[in-house]
Amino acid sequence: MILNYKFKNFMSFRENVEFSMMAPKTKVKNRFPNNYITSDIGIDVLKTAVVVGENAGGKSNFVRSLSYLRSFFIETETPKAYRNVINTNNIQGFCPKKNKTSQSFEIEVFMKENILFLYHLEVDFVGIVKEAFYFKNKVKNRYKKIFFMERNDYTIECENENECSNGNKCHTQVNVTYILDLPESDSEIEKSLKKVVNKEKTPGLTITKLAMLGDEHAITFTDWIKNYLCPETNIINYDIYRSMKNENDDLRILLDSRYLDIFRMIDHSIIELKVDEEKPFSKTIIIRQKKDGSTFARELAHDSSGVREFFAWAVQIFKVVYENKIVFADEMDRVFNPVLSDRVISFICGKKHFGQFIFTTHNVLHLDLKNYMKEQIYFITKDIETLESELYSLADFPEIRYETTKIYEFYMKGILGGTAIE
Repeated sequence: MILNYKFKNFMSFRENVEFSMMAPKTKVKNRFPNNYITSDIGIDVLKTAVVVGENAGGKSNFVRSLSYLRSFFIETETPKAYRNVINTNNIQGFCPKKNKTSQSFEIEVFMKENILFLYHLEVDFVGIVKEAFYFKNKVKNRYKKIFFMERNDYTIECENENECSNGNKCHTQVNVTYILDLPESDSEIEKSLKKVVNKEKTPGLTITKLAMLGDEHAITFTDWIKNYLCPETNIINYDIYRSMKNENDDLRILLDSRYLDIFRMIDHSIIELKVDEEKPFSKTIIIRQKKDGSTFARELAHDSSGVREFFAWAVQIFKVVYENKIVFADEMDRVFNPVLSDRVISFICGKKHFGQFIFTTHNVLHLDLKNYMKEQIYFITKDIETLESELYSLADFPEIRYETTKIYEFYMKGILGGTAIE
């Protein structure tokens, strides 16, 4: 489960962004006993959170930052900052010799095995600037260093230094050296890693190399990033997006009897699914039952847009509740009414699991202190002059009390920030 996530200089976000899923330490959490899970080591972690913001405010960029971090663990390309994901106000030019800006990402997670991990990564246009990995098995303990790597020096040689005026003519060769510290690793592993890190001109992630060499902590964390962190951005209709990916994992879930219970939240007249294994997101047959007991069937492709999208999103909800996965859902409820959205959140909170569901939305009706703690409500807004996004929590407003009603009215009037009054 995610405890804390920080990043800086990613797309519309320029300054440091902090997002937490830690439950408050006050007695207020007793009002919401199903909204968090308590571990054996006494740490309370939130199951859900909602991120509210206006159009083009940066909600999708927030989710994409996690996809970007995750891509470093999956792809074989050297981690580095790219112009299209750097905040535009931090771009200093095309030449990597002159552009000194960097991005940083830090994520703190809790495993159900009662281990906490802290991972930090900083990259620039050359490659990795700094990478560090820590762990502890008690909340009150200090983190123990697994490894720390920092770039010591680098040189950049450019073939077209006198002619280069844009990135298309940039032909650079980079030579880098790193300082690597592995205080508790096997001497042979340390020797192998140091050799690889300083041999590669622009090395990949140290943590994935450490995992390949058999370090248990590195294996556990990289597996979590690859298989349990699920940032889902909504570029097109989500049902179309899932059908294009056509993952076997989705089909496995669709065929699970527990999936139907989730999908029926959108329409309780649905009693059965006949899943098409070749085209599940279009050719699956939905069978409904009328009050008189008669039934009728309809192909998913011919059903409503809300039903089609929820058919896809219900797969992600299944992953949260039954597979302990961490899903960031970008605008999941754009075609759902608030009643269905509340039903989904109630379902997730009502089950005991170690998954998390964080979703972005335009729907201000989610600003409800009857269903959420203040720590579960976040806002994203964009400055109209700098076009930079900012993320902050309702918990940052101590004057807002739980007895207060109609939080959404405060938001619409600009009292809680945002651009509603601008």
